[in-house]
This record gives sequence, C-alpha cells and structure tokens, in this order.
Amino acid sequence: MQTVPSQSLSVPLPAEAPARRFDLDLGLCGVLLVALVLALPLANATGNSFWADLLNRVMILAIAATSLNLLVGIGGLVSLGHAAFLGIGAYTVGICAELGLTAGGAQLAIALAVATLFALVTGMVALRTRGVHFIMITLAFGQMLYFVMIGLRQFGGDDGLTINQGSQFPAPFTLENRTVLYYTVLAVLALTLFGFARLHRSRFGLVLLGAKGSERRVAASGFDPFRYRLVAYVIAGAVCAVAGFLSANHTSFVTPEIMGWTRSAELIFIVILGGTGTLSGPLLGAILFLLIEELLGSLTIYWHFPFGLLLILVALFARGGIVGLLTRRGQP
Repeated sequence: MQTVPSQSLSVPLPAEAPARRFDLDLGLCGVLLVALVLALPLANATGNSFWADLLNRVMILAIAATSLNLLVGIGGLVSLGHAAFLGIGAYTVGICAELGLTAGGAQLAIALAVATLFALVTGMVALRTRGVHFIMITLAFGQMLYFVMIGLRQFGGDDGLTINQGSQFPAPFTLENRTVLYYTVLAVLALTLFGFARLHRSRFGLVLLGAKGSERRVAASGFDPFRYRLVAYVIAGAVCAVAGFLSANHTSFVTPEIMGWTRSAELIFIVILGGTGTLSGPLLGAILFLLIEELLGSLTIYWHFPFGLLLILVALFARGGIVGLLTRRGQP
C-alpha cells in the first residue's frame, strides 16, 4: 500500500497566501479609514487645523492614486499623463465658476463627461502601444493639455485661477463647510477603495491581470484585452477627475501645475511606495508622501532627493511596497 509523504500535507494551497495577504491588506485599509474618521474631531479638539488640511490633501491624493493603481497594479499600464484628469476635474470647477455656473451637480457631471471623453479618445490611441511607447504617448497627451491651459489667459494661464465661489450643493452638503468637505472626501475615498476591491476580484479584474501576464492567452480565451483596458482607462480617468473636483473645492485655486508630468510622477511614486495592486497601498503611500514632503520640505527645497532614495530602497528591499512588506511579515 502506498503512503502519502507527510511533508506534502503541510504544503498550502496556492490560493491561500494571496487570500491571506488580501485579508491583511483589507484589515489595514479598514484601520486607516477608521483613523481618518476619528482624526478630524481630534484635530478640532486640539485646535490644530493644519492636520485637518493635511489629511484632506492625503485623501484627495489617495483617490487619484487609487485610480492610477487600477491601471498600474491591475492592468500593468504605467501612465505618465494621469494627472491630466486631475486637472480636468479641478479646472471644470474653476472655469464653470468664472462663467457663473456654480451648481455642484452640474460641475461634477461636466467634469466626468469631459474626463470620460478625453480618456476615451486618448486611450484608443495610447492603448494600441505597450511599455515605454504607452508611457510616452500618455505623457504627450498630458503635456498637450497642460500647455493648452497655460495658453488660456482668460482663465489665469500659468498664474492660475482663483475660485471665488466653490461648488454649491443643497444643505447640509455645503462643501464650503470644512467639516462637510472633509467627510465628503472621506466618503468618496471609501467608495473608491470599495470599487477597486470589487474590480480587483471580479472577472473584469482577472481579465486585466491575465492580459498583464499574457495578452495572447487572454485573447485566445475569447476576451478582447483592448476593450477591457480601454474601459479601465476610462474608469481611472473619471475617478481621478473626481479627485480634481474635490481638490479645487479644497484649495479654491487651480494652476496648470496640477496636470503637469511631475504630478503624474508623484502619483506613480505614491502607488509604488504603498504597493502596486494593493488596496491600502495608495492611501498609505499618500500619507507617507505628504508627511515626507512636509517634514523634509521644511528643512530643504531638495526634499525630492531623499524621497527618491527611499523609493529606491523600497523597490530593492520591499517588493510590493510598504503594504507588501507588512503583509508578508503578518503571515504565519
């Protein structure tokens, strides 16, 4: 009678490790969201409005980074023009306010429509390429929009545009109230993370992941990778435009710098630092990025140099970013 080697019984199923990592990632995301819920009352109690403002910036960046994570982490598409959608959302608020349209619902609808159209047109061109060619085409489209906004002198040009009246919503959803704005941004962030988690584990996400590994194999299975990538590109652009919409209401000011290639690079840094393809990575990356910017920025204008060194160390010794490092340590 044949016996089964005892060591084979201790080998886990291949699906166990990814499932455990996802649970740890989900738990970390929940902890961060709960901390953000409690952070504003704590900041108000201590009379420190700086931290409330910083956390608003963190959450808005995290929304934009999560939208990029859909492309980078699931689809394997590194876009260096993603901040163009951030600018579309922000400039929609500013331009509409200049033209006398202050209704928040109308502004948000216009921002989503413009971002969707821009993503659809540019995506149909860019997604026919791969690798460095895709990076350069998205960079080119983003810079084209950047220079268009610099040339629009009637809307501030390179000096920027002051938004004298933010997006108007019916009470009690008045974004001019900083507490309402904070929890609105937090709610949008939670919905964005929930949507990312659902997409990641859906058939849609599995097709994107499969195409990332082997496009021919996915096509042979009856799925069109181009269509799935285009839909993901449009979704990512629309979500990033919402982040821009919230950013304009937070700062009451917008400049073309919000859609420059450096802002796109910062979003990529945030995704890589937190962990590509992870749920909590963009949020954790945004927290670390802005803390480093504030702490080192007060010491030197060359704070990007030590941040670059940190990113190199993460890439070399913490594959999967900070979240990847934490989830690996959390495994038995």
